[in-house]
Amino acid sequence: MNSEQSEEPAPERDGRPIGRRVFLGTLGLGALGVVAAPALQRGVEGFLGGVAGKDPTGLTGLLPNGGGFRYYSVAASVPHKTAVDYRLTLDGLVDHPRGYTLDELRALPRTRLVKDVQCVTGWRVPGTPFEGVRLSHLLDAAGVRPSAKAVRFTCFDGTYTESLTLDQARRPDVLVALRMQDKDIGHDHGGPVRLYVAPMYFYKSAKWLSGITVTDRVEPGYWENLGYDVDAWVGRSNGRDDEPTS
Repeated sequence: MNSEQSEEPAPERDGRPIGRRVFLGTLGLGALGVVAAPALQRGVEGFLGGVAGKDPTGLTGLLPNGGGFRYYSVAASVPHKTAVDYRLTLDGLVDHPRGYTLDELRALPRTRLVKDVQCVTGWRVPGTPFEGVRLSHLLDAAGVRPSAKAVRFTCFDGTYTESLTLDQARRPDVLVALRMQDKDIGHDHGGPVRLYVAPMYFYKSAKWLSGITVTDRVEPGYWENLGYDVDAWVGRSNGRDDEPTS
């Protein structure tokens, strides 16, 4: 599969129960994607990406995949954004709040990182390229006020939120990402713009990023409100001892 939503298992959603035949057929389709030729596998991945956000059962998040990523969802559906209607707002405790179009973000200096992606549920995708604007660059341009302590992120799925301390947000390996795996970030991967927090578990790398708000305190995000660690360092949080991402 080619995407993850927040990297954590989906909450239960309303929907019709599925039959045994549908269940077995879905698992069979996932297995086919692993053993088939690359072209067929890409087709399977594309199909699963299209249906994952509409799957009331959560089964698409259980399927095996060749690309390493898994589809999870915390929203029943997510609108598609393009260069025409995408906006990223930066506000809160800053002197110069503003909004960015996609073209304006693309025109800014970029940083490319190649790091392992680690999900707190256990899967890892090694050597994954991300490219984008350092979050610290946007914060500096906005003029962060002395009273600021943290940054809160909102997403245009209308559900997901995340947060970092100001020190964490200023790290050079935290990006407002525009490209992933050397191509523009597609919708299923959280495009056109997502957060990428390289040293932390992937639930911190919020998809479908639409808002950056500088605050005077850390506000727990979607999964932190359900018990996950606010500081999600790989190998040092959530009771796990994974190798740190490299």
